[in-house]
Amino acid sequence: MGSVKDLEVIKQPTEQVMGVGRFHFSDRYSVFDWGEMPDNISGKGAALCLMGAYCFEQLEKKCVKTHYRGLAGSNGRAVKTKEISQPADVMEVNLVNIYKPKTSVVNGKIIHDYSMYKPNLKNCLIPLEIIYRNGLPEGSSVFKRLEQKKTTFKDLGLDHYPKPGEQLDEPIFDVSTKLEETDRYITWQEAKKIAGLTDQELDEVKAVLLQADETITEMASKAGLKNEDGKIELAFDENRKIMIVDVVGTLDECRFTYDGVHVSKEIARQFYKKTNWYADLEEAKKEAEAKGIQDWKSLSKSQPPNLDLKLKVVISEMYMSAANEMIGRKLFNAPPLAEVITNYKNCMKELK
Repeated sequence: MGSVKDLEVIKQPTEQVMGVGRFHFSDRYSVFDWGEMPDNISGKGAALCLMGAYCFEQLEKKCVKTHYRGLAGSNGRAVKTKEISQPADVMEVNLVNIYKPKTSVVNGKIIHDYSMYKPNLKNCLIPLEIIYRNGLPEGSSVFKRLEQKKTTFKDLGLDHYPKPGEQLDEPIFDVSTKLEETDRYITWQEAKKIAGLTDQELDEVKAVLLQADETITEMASKAGLKNEDGKIELAFDENRKIMIVDVVGTLDECRFTYDGVHVSKEIARQFYKKTNWYADLEEAKKEAEAKGIQDWKSLSKSQPPNLDLKLKVVISEMYMSAANEMIGRKLFNAPPLAEVITNYKNCMKELK
């Protein structure tokens, strides 16, 4: 079970052959690596499932390899989005092995051993989150990293210090760890080393990321959305061919804006950033890093509060409306996205 979706294993992967599984998308959500939050968001699971399925189908039309097999149909076979007449929340995928790095504490610092990742390893998840950035909206992690001096604008490939809301002439490609307690931004050379990639494979990773970015941008434009940034996950198949895995092109994997307004999980993040719990969470992460403690959540002095009820309804409508408009079919009973954005603005005025 994950924080937002559950995995049903139909056929286990082996070292040489991919398995088969099904993602059961739930209405749970997660922010700031906390895991399951106290609320459920109605319709979210099915909306994510359909956006992800549609995005996979568009990628495969462009000959981009993915692990997607289809949506789980009522007769047991995998079907495409055009074949369904109502929302679906189960996706069938090919499965690969996941090799978590060995973790130890040396001189008070957490050390991760990725030595099992060698250039001949096949049929496995690549232990990285691959990120594209077309813009730098308010709330982008780039600004926090710059403030904390964990990166520089030159490291990001920029020729100046950016401002919130800035659009980029060319996308920035970023990379972080995937299988550690907290995602950690790293350089491309470190990513190449820990994942056991060749120079050619590293180039291919970036090429696949660009194709995903372009495909998601096309999908988003159908709903009047701007594709600000997003992430993908990759794996090697049985022949060590790179393929996109997990889910792509959704409001959880991407940061979209509509006329400057966030249309993504960022809305929940912004709500929680104003709570005492967020301050406790940030303090817990700092303390854990300083003391070499892996379970940073145990150091938090508080638990996350519930979402505001009106805001929760708006977020629910946002997921469903975005799904309708991105896939070009009204499968959810939700108002147009433009109306949802207006409702969100009114809700935020009340919360101030």
